[in-house]
Order: sequence, then C-alpha cells, then structure tokens
Amino acid sequence: MKILPAEFDGQAIRRVYDETTEIWWFSVVDVVQVLTQQADYQTARKYWNKLKERLRKEGSQSVTNCHRLKLPAADGKNYLTDVAAAETLLRLVQSVPNPKAEPIKLWLAKVGYERMQEMADPALSLDRARQTWQLHGRSDKWIQQRMTGQETRNKLTDFWRDHAIKEGSEFAILTNIIHQEWSGVSVKDHKGMKGLESQNLRDHMSEAELIFTALAELSTRQIAENVDATGMEKNKTAAKAGGRIARQARNQLESQTGKSVVSSENYLPPIAKKLAKPREG
Repeated sequence: MKILPAEFDGQAIRRVYDETTEIWWFSVVDVVQVLTQQADYQTARKYWNKLKERLRKEGSQSVTNCHRLKLPAADGKNYLTDVAAAETLLRLVQSVPNPKAEPIKLWLAKVGYERMQEMADPALSLDRARQTWQLHGRSDKWIQQRMTGQETRNKLTDFWRDHAIKEGSEFAILTNIIHQEWSGVSVKDHKGMKGLESQNLRDHMSEAELIFTALAELSTRQIAENVDATGMEKNKTAAKAGGRIARQARNQLESQTGKSVVSSENYLPPIAKKLAKPREG
C-alpha cells in the first residue's frame, strides 16, 4: 500500500492506495475534522466515535464498510485508523450537517476522477510513480523493472475485470495464489519477512523478485486467455499454473546460484530499518 497524503482546503487528509484491490482508502477522522471544523484532532475523533455509534444503532451499512489500517500520526508512529473508500465516505458526509459537506463531496469526486484518468492513460500514474521512486533513491534499472512489472500487472487485472472477477477481495485472492505459487510464501508472510506494514510489497522487492512476479503474472494471463477463463474457479486454476511456471524458473536459478530469490531485504529508510523487525508468519 502507498500512503499519499492529500489536502482539502489546506488541511491534510491521510489516504492510502491499495494496489492489490485498486482502492483509495481515506482517514474518516480527517474528513470528519474538516467537516466539523475542529482544530483539535482528538475532538474530531470523539465526534466520529459518537457518530459511528449512532449510525451503527441505525443499522447503517456505511459503518460496516469502514476498515482499519495503520496510518502515520503526528508523533510519527503508525496507528490503526478507521478508513473508508470514497463511495462510503460520500454516504458518511451526508450524516454530518455542515456547509463544507458539498465541497468535500466534490473533492472526493475529483480524486475518483484522477483515478479514472490514470486508468484511461496509465502513463500518468507511471510518471508520478517514477518521480516518487527517483526521490527515494531507486536506480534507473530498478525503476524500469518495476514499471515493466506494473504494466504486466495492469494487463492481468484488465483481463480479470473483463472475465467476471470482482475488484477488491477477488483480485487479492488471485494475487495471493500467484504469489504463493511462485515464491512459496503468501503476500502477507513476504511482507512480514521484509518488516513491512502499510508499505507496498512490490516497492520493496529486489530486481529478481520483481522479475519472477512479472513472469508469474504474465504466465497467468496468457494461460487464462488461452482458455478464456471466466469466473473465480477457472482463474484460480490459471493463477496456480502461472505461478508454478515462475516457481520452476526460480528453482532453477536458485540451484545454479545457491541463493534464495525470496529475500528479507527492503528499501526502508535507515531509521525505519532499525525499527522494522521481520515478523513471523
């Protein structure tokens, strides 16, 4: 996941982009703070807790659709925070009577429009990503491999969308199957090995990990296209087959080099590296 803060009316609103599910998640408290014009974050949090309880008693689906993700706080640490997708936030905004409700609804719509632009012209998102990776000190070679892998990934998810696979949980399930097959570990466990939390796993992969991930996803798409796989069961079969092809290649390379492709190495800043310890399981 990528944590990319945004601003509304000069006030920061934390948001996270989950590339696996391709969904923007926004901090609910940050949006509530803007709506209620509270200068103090804790006051806004208490307001949200009361509103959440009222909506829950009313049986509102909006609260059910909220999730909890770790976001950075003012003290620099990450804490579990209520987040919601733009569609859910638009419903929540209607529960807060405030003149700022309409402007923030337009702002959320604008964020969604920017994502639509990127889907129509992936070069826009790639250009933004390239600039970010350069600022973080990635080599040109690594950036090229990361971008090539993302293009391969986009072609696969395009196929899934056109063949009855739902964005979100079903994308995540198939992605994990592919990853488990080629690497021998789940996405969650691989992130744990690298000491990652909210960070995007692919942004912390080695060149070899990126290459084998791309090979697994390329193989999956071509196998799925060959049989016109539609629905979860057929695409699960293609995902396993595509992942196995990359696993066979990985095993051959490891037998020649004596080195494991799946690595605990990451690109966390030096201070974060000291704090981040590989997690078990």
